[in-house]
This record gives sequence, C-alpha cells and structure tokens, in this order.
Amino acid sequence: MRSLDLIGAEVLTPDGLRRDTLSFADGLIVADPVGHAVDLQGFMVLPGIVDLHGDAFERHLAPRRGAMKQMNEGLIATEAELAANGITTAVLAQFVSWEGGLRGLEFADQVFCALRDTAPSLLTDMRAQLRFETHLLDLYATLPERLTAWDVSYVVFNDHLPHERLEAGKTPKRMVGQALKAGRNPQDHLSLMQDLHAVSGDVPAALDGLCAALSAADVRMGSHDDQLAETRALWRSRGVKVAEFPETHASAEAAHDAGDFVVMGAPNVVRGGSHNGNLSALDLISMGMCDALASDYHYPSPRRAALMLADAGVMDLAAAWRLISAGPAKVLGLTDRGELRSGLRADFVVLDAKTRRVAASFVQGRPSYISGAIADRFIR
Repeated sequence: MRSLDLIGAEVLTPDGLRRDTLSFADGLIVADPVGHAVDLQGFMVLPGIVDLHGDAFERHLAPRRGAMKQMNEGLIATEAELAANGITTAVLAQFVSWEGGLRGLEFADQVFCALRDTAPSLLTDMRAQLRFETHLLDLYATLPERLTAWDVSYVVFNDHLPHERLEAGKTPKRMVGQALKAGRNPQDHLSLMQDLHAVSGDVPAALDGLCAALSAADVRMGSHDDQLAETRALWRSRGVKVAEFPETHASAEAAHDAGDFVVMGAPNVVRGGSHNGNLSALDLISMGMCDALASDYHYPSPRRAALMLADAGVMDLAAAWRLISAGPAKVLGLTDRGELRSGLRADFVVLDAKTRRVAASFVQGRPSYISGAIADRFIR
C-alpha cells in the first residue's frame, strides 16, 4: 500500500473539503497518479492528527499497580489506540515529579527507555515529553544527560506543589491518599513536600541555568498551567516558547501577543469547558489565540473537538482541523507533515463521511489502522 491513488473521497484541502484524488508513493504525497486506484467514495481523507501532549497511555503501561512489567507491550497497545483515533504522530507526556509512583523518576526512566527502544519498530511516530517538576533541584545537574540517554527533546515545566497550604502550615488536600499511592509513609510524603516548598527561593535562578543548558542542546521547552502574564514573560525570557494549558486569559493573551505557542486540551472543547474550572479553550479559539489542541487525557478528543468546532460554525473544517494537524506540527518544528500536500509525508486519516468515525489511519503510506467496510476496498 505504499503507492496508491485514493479516488472518489472528499479530501480536506486548505480551502475545505473537495472531491479529489490523493496519490502517494514511497511514503510521500505526490502530485501525479501512480496508477493503482482505490475508490473511497463515501469517505473523507484528512491530514493525520498530530498530538502534542497525551497521557492516556498510562492505562496501557500500568493497568494495575505493579502489573505491567513489559512496557513495550503497553506501548504497542498504545499505538493501536492512537491509530484507531486517527493520530499519526503522538507525544507521550510522562512526569518526573516529587509525587512518586507513576510520576516518579524510576517509573519515568522505564517509560522513556521503553519508548526509545520500541518506537523505531512502530508505524505511528511516537515521541516523548518530559513533564518536570521545577522544585526537584537535586536533579538539575543530571537532567541534560538523562534527556540524551532517554532520547527526549521536549520538556515542559510544572509546579504542582500546594504552596499556599504549605506556607500556612496546613496539610495539603488528598495528601494521605497521594502518599499511599506513591508507596510512601504519609508523614514522609508531607515532609518531602515541605522541604521542596522551603527551597522555592532557589528555584528561579536554578531554572535560568537549566533552561540555558537545555536551549543550547536544542531541547524544545514549554510551561504548564501558567496563571499570570508576568510568569509567561519570565518563561519566555528563558527560551520557553510553548504555553501549555494556560489557566487564565491574561497568561494566554500574553503568550499569544508575544508570539509564543498556545496549546489547549481538546477535552476542554468537547466537554464545553475545563474540568478544573480553568480557562475555556473554546473562548481562546474564538479569539484566535489557540495554536493547537492536544488529547490531554483522552485520545478520541482531538478529532471530536475539530468536528464540533466546524459543526458549531466557530470556524470552517479546514481551520478546525489545522488545530490538530498543521498547528501542532508547527509547535514541534515538524515541517514534513500536517497537510495533504505534495512532498509531505503520507500521514492521513480516513473518516466515514456519514458517521465520521475513523475508518483508517496511514503513516507514511502504510496503514496503522484499518477497519470495517473500507478494508475490503483496499484488499480488492
């Protein structure tokens, strides 16, 4: 299936859907027919989805605590879910956090090493993102070396410490359950949080140095859950150009106005708002201040969000689909995908025109997922 002419389908171009032929050969979209036609009347062909940030893979890697020992099997299952949802490039977001357990350094090392070793054998382009807690100062010196060993080139900074409660001497909410989940004594867990909070004054200068080192190593960097315009400006001064899931209009506007990339969660669009009561992705999109949507915790959401935006008349389908294809590809610096254009990778998704369910996904001209009636057409 590396060289085919897809005929009869509605193909999504920058100007919208139109009945056209999409030809590809040797993994690339080509301008001229290659002579082997497959009739896809009744289907839509759209650019493959590029997912900037997703952690729904966790259910495959750790379905029960301690149950998954062979992570490569979990990654293979993850690819099947990604492909069934039209995702052809996926960034798997993994924590290194004081929270421990599935967000601890030891688990992250297993995930990143498994992804590094397994990804080359998969069709879907699966990449890693490190979500790094800013107060882990003892890891700063070795982090660049770890990233190289893990083959990770995208880092997003988080700070999930409950600073207000710690400053007030109060026990953080859900602390005991969190400690037990990480396999820690609750008092030890609380002491760790208090110790990390106590070094808050040392974090900004340490981040200045770390970000400079990562920037020199060509590591892409983002900040997570920005609340203040001033915070976003500080991150930008360090070379951190991606604002991931900003929580307020002020921080999102500051990022957009300065030319930073603004990434929001697709489930935010599908649900009609943030599940945490934060900034509405739909509001940002309506104001033209969102560059890309990510799956966050739910792989079906990017496709659903784009279709909902088009159905609601917020934007046309071409613009809505760019938020999950060309937009995120640009954030990642990937110029070889995101559109159905001659010379680019033959990464595309085929939707049933009536149900708009995913019928097939192709990565570099090879099927990563194919199901139902459409399979018969390709086999014939």
